[in-house]
Amino acid sequence: MADQTHVLFVEDDDVIREATQLALERDGFVVTAMPDGLSGLEAFRADRPDIALLDVMVPGLDGVSLCRRIRDESTVPVIMLSARADSIDVVLGLEAGADDYVTKPFDGAVLVARIRAVLRRFGHAGGGRAEAPVSPASGGVLTFGDLEVDTEGMEVRRAGQPVALTPTEMRLLLEFSTAPGTVLSRDKLLERVWDYGWGGDTRVVDVHVQRLRQKIGQDRIETVRGFGYKLKA
Repeated sequence: MADQTHVLFVEDDDVIREATQLALERDGFVVTAMPDGLSGLEAFRADRPDIALLDVMVPGLDGVSLCRRIRDESTVPVIMLSARADSIDVVLGLEAGADDYVTKPFDGAVLVARIRAVLRRFGHAGGGRAEAPVSPASGGVLTFGDLEVDTEGMEVRRAGQPVALTPTEMRLLLEFSTAPGTVLSRDKLLERVWDYGWGGDTRVVDVHVQRLRQKIGQDRIETVRGFGYKLKA
């Protein structure tokens, strides 16, 4: 069991919780399923799972608040589950620190694919043995004004001070820093950073870019309207 991926799943609907747990377990995941946010937080602190699946609308402590609490303590990947594709739900979850989201009702195979895509970005096989993290960048420290990106040590400094990035934010910055001045489209970033082999919601990219800007400087990443984003060289 030690080499299997541990999933924390927080969902208040008994049918969805039990059916999804069984489906994930059939795919080789170890699942801890909780019916509300407070028990989910306790389970997270006790078990330290490899990934968390959080429904937005759960009692006690809602999924967005739970995501914030988890993000305060850990960079573990988080996928939000929402019964609506509502922009507010999506953006709130992503701004709270989630790495991706899935809209309910979802197909079990799609959910597993999204989980594995996130886990690959974080250096896990997804339901199997851990893999070494793969970086899209290589070759020492890159400097952009007061920003330093260590592409081998996976560290970032701004004006000499360390910048704490989630793995998704780090991969996003690596994509920009290895091609400074080059416009990267949202679709290309979805493919490279989120490992989407299909069309995805570009709001995921927009919110993560905004979060990254808050940490490395609002003017460091430029929006090129109609095309995407680029890192100022």
